[in-house]
Amino acid sequence: MDTTFKIWETNRNHYLTLIENYSLEQLNKTPEGFSNNLAWNLGHIIVAQQGLIYRLSGLPMYISDEMRNTYMNGTKPTGTTQAEIDELKNLLFLLIEKTKEDYANGKFVTYNEYTTGTGYHLANLQDALEFNNYHEGLHFGFMMNIRKFI
Repeated sequence: MDTTFKIWETNRNHYLTLIENYSLEQLNKTPEGFSNNLAWNLGHIIVAQQGLIYRLSGLPMYISDEMRNTYMNGTKPTGTTQAEIDELKNLLFLLIEKTKEDYANGKFVTYNEYTTGTGYHLANLQDALEFNNYHEGLHFGFMMNIRKFI
């Protein structure tokens, strides 16, 4: 698990470094030919992690329903405020710490198996944590591409 958490922390550091280089206007710009923007991708990885790890474990998520509904699969960017960006930045690392703490305290007891949109079957929490790292890597790649056009 140490490696899985280390990879996750590394991913999140890359996200923070990337978004720190852009204005709110740039974070919210959806380039022609894209369906989302940097801000949406940031929110999406947070919402996806909470769903993959907490919701599928039958545990309450540490995000609001409003955040979930704004950034879940199938949604489109609606214009993220600076306050929302600040909250997302805070959640980047807070949620890692919460997850590590909850894992160490044995809160993850059950897992509801799930097959992702990419066809990957998640049978247990370990699968979900590792898939989350893969998913965040994909979205970081999308963001690296979007930044070329803003």
